[in-house]
Amino acid sequence: MTADREPVRFTPCAGESWRAPWEMYAALRDAGPLHHVAEGDYWVLSRYADVLAAARDTERFSSAGGLTVGYGERERLGITDAAPLVMLDPPEHTDFRRLLTRGYTPRRVASIEPEVRAFVRSRLDRIAQLRGGCDIVAELFKPLPSFVVGRYLGVPEADRARFDGWTHAIVEAGAAGDPLAAGAAVTELFGYFAELVERRRAEPADDTVSDLVRLLPEGGGTALLRILGFAFTMVAGGNDTTTGLLGGAAELLTAHPDQRRALRDDPALLPGAVEELLRLTSPVQCLARTVTADLALHGRTVPAGRKVLLLYGAANRDPRAFGPDAELLDITRDGPQHLAFTHGPHHCLGAAAARLMARVALEELLARFPEFAVDAAAGTFAGGPYVRRYATLPFVTGRS
Repeated sequence: MTADREPVRFTPCAGESWRAPWEMYAALRDAGPLHHVAEGDYWVLSRYADVLAAARDTERFSSAGGLTVGYGERERLGITDAAPLVMLDPPEHTDFRRLLTRGYTPRRVASIEPEVRAFVRSRLDRIAQLRGGCDIVAELFKPLPSFVVGRYLGVPEADRARFDGWTHAIVEAGAAGDPLAAGAAVTELFGYFAELVERRRAEPADDTVSDLVRLLPEGGGTALLRILGFAFTMVAGGNDTTTGLLGGAAELLTAHPDQRRALRDDPALLPGAVEELLRLTSPVQCLARTVTADLALHGRTVPAGRKVLLLYGAANRDPRAFGPDAELLDITRDGPQHLAFTHGPHHCLGAAAARLMARVALEELLARFPEFAVDAAAGTFAGGPYVRRYATLPFVTGRS
């Protein structure tokens, strides 16, 4: 007689449990395409084909109810009016995103590369002076995205220290699962950007806030609310995700010295390597959608109004899509598009900027410290069930 196996269960990760969720992901994929989590009453998709299809389908899988598995998210956060872009559905989402994409053209993204490279080099100079190693998250992987987000939003150099402080408070509160804890920082951030909007009306600059001031109609306060919501989304979503990518990339390249040597010897491999590192790190491990009507899926019915968690981290390691070596790093991999930036209408607006930061940071890191290493076992992970990122990661330069 064979003993009954315990049913596979999805358990949200946070902190230390982010170290290795891969076995749970594999078990979920193998056990079945759709899982119900009774505690919280939501559903989970873990296979690549299902996650891709749901990400594309905004009619049946809505973002308007928020991106977490909690219900009443927008009401709890006090954003029932003028929701941020990530919580809009077409056509409203389409119209607003069309305005924003003007600030993320290939030309504008490429234009900031010299500034990004100079920032990375200055940080590596600082690291070189720190004998005995450092925390690479604190020294580079966290400051870099804050610098780039501030640059895109048009935060003047003189205000960057304050901006970095608000960013830290908002990101850490989100990671702890208590975004309301950053209430004071959010209030100050909104007050600052309300003033910046007025400044940009009188003195336009080459930044996204100036673009929105020019393109959004005035009147009723809606334009200001949209701009404030966008600024908050950039701060809350554009920082810890890139930090997660960079930390995960350093971990993988330390664990695979052959792949690192290949990149060091041929930097032309870096763009493809960044895609593979995005696939395996999947900084945004999961986000939720809300089913708009009763949905028949894989022989089961998901009731209208219930949340469905799209498990990008599991989908990006699905052997059904990426082959039997899906769990391994291969910087020359030629496979389907990963879902690290999701897919469809909600494809990450800052994807090109994230790719730029990763490419430049890794290129400069490998050139300056080709034998660098991180101690992943001694690293610590941030809290929060949606973004996987190192909060600390010990780093040594090796032989420079």
